[in-house]
Amino acid sequence: MKNIKSMLPEEIAADFEKLGEPKYRAKQVYKWLNRGVGSFEEMSDIPKSLREKLEAEYSIYKPKVIKKQVSQIDGTIKYLWELYDGNAVETVVMSYKHGNTVCVSSQVGCRQGCAFCASTIGGLVRCLEPSEILDEVLFSQLDSGKTINNIVLMGIGEPLDNFDNVVKFLKLVNNPDGMNIGMRHISLSTCGLVEKFDELAELDMQLTLSVSLHAPDDETRSKLMPANRGRGVEALMSACRRYYDKTGRRISFEYIMIDGVNDTEYHAKLLSKHAKSVCAHVNLIPMNHVEEREFRPSTAGHMKAFIKILEDNGVNVTVRRKLGGDVDASCGQLRRKIEKGKGCR
Repeated sequence: MKNIKSMLPEEIAADFEKLGEPKYRAKQVYKWLNRGVGSFEEMSDIPKSLREKLEAEYSIYKPKVIKKQVSQIDGTIKYLWELYDGNAVETVVMSYKHGNTVCVSSQVGCRQGCAFCASTIGGLVRCLEPSEILDEVLFSQLDSGKTINNIVLMGIGEPLDNFDNVVKFLKLVNNPDGMNIGMRHISLSTCGLVEKFDELAELDMQLTLSVSLHAPDDETRSKLMPANRGRGVEALMSACRRYYDKTGRRISFEYIMIDGVNDTEYHAKLLSKHAKSVCAHVNLIPMNHVEEREFRPSTAGHMKAFIKILEDNGVNVTVRRKLGGDVDASCGQLRRKIEKGKGCR
């Protein structure tokens, strides 16, 4: 059966024409899907005869909340959703002065193997379908009561490793008859699958590309991020330059600060050079401790010295506000706890 929630209005309309139904019904159904219905029976202004056809031809599913944690410190909400097959993914809703941001997962697990990340422990289970990523946004908004203004694809998984489904999700969430969230309010984070950068740039979606750099040299980065092996930092910088030249959209470098690993003067100077070469903004991330990992966050002194070097070299730098520290807000932490406690997939 077809997953109707992964279809755009024009795709639904084309199907309806084959079913002998008027095209305008497609827009009605699409709007119902974006209200979070869990069955065709709930679509009250759709004729019963069409609802019966939909039931026979298409599948529809709504994710279930396995666990919801609300930070007592800053109000950050962490969701663990159960998918149709029993797998689970995490979503985080964060509130800022400029609005509410949702951080969504794009895969169940991850194959990239970054040494500091909980998401990749256990490897990749499967990719999320477009509708499953959309549901993270939609049901986080419905459950929290907070209007979602911004989306970051920075949760579990590597978005560019699920390229086609992620692109379809972006079209769905951007659709004016759906959630209508503008592309300039969406950031896609990648560990650096450079072979997909040009393909993404050709789509000219005007989203923000955030590169999880985390080290400016091949020796350090290859130890932290296996995705760097066989690609390399120079190839990554070249791909970033091409993306910037094609889209005109400034790239962001995400950089997690790990004590004694990537926070030295050497790393700061080389990072400055790379950032200036591609007109990138640098977002430093205070590390959240992951139980299964040996790394520790940079000290306040190292962070201050690192920032000074970047600023002295004319690099635009910010430090990500640390949110949700009391609700396992780092990617993969809550899912790992549930897996170990209940044996979930």
